Amino acid sequence: MQWQDSEQISRTLETVFNGILATRLREVPIVNPALSVQAVGFARFNEDWLGVLITPWFMNLLLLPGPDSDWRKQLPGSKLVRRYPYGAFEFTLASEAQLGPYAQCSLFSPMFQFEDQGMALTAAQAALQGLLTTPSPRTVSRRDLLRGALGGHK
Repeated sequence: MQWQDSEQISRTLETVFNGILATRLREVPIVNPALSVQAVGFARFNEDWLGVLITPWFMNLLLLPGPDSDWRKQLPGSKLVRRYPYGAFEFTLASEAQLGPYAQCSLFSPMFQFEDQGMALTAAQAALQGLLTTPSPRTVSRRDLLRGALGGHK
């Protein structure tokens, strides 16, 4: 699949994963019936498309390959590490016939801690924003250093 824009990505992901929900997961007890499939915040990051996919059974960071992605020919189940402003994250490659290859990094599974779609959407947006934000360096005073107060231990 050649991804053109975030609208195409959202529409395709939502169609494919709603189909999975209706067929493969129809009576599986890990499905939270208060939630629906939603693609969140897909945008280009380096050579890939990055966003979050909410489903009633998981919430994952998702990478979709751009035309120059070096991992698009790797086998499903393979691992890859990508660096973001927040740090490095490991993704597992997968494939669906209607999507082609994609890479996923689990945020939540199952999804029973979310009472409604709004809560899940807020968590997805916060996760994506956090991933793309460089953490502030912690300042340590000389006194804290000498007391051994690094990492919250006093």
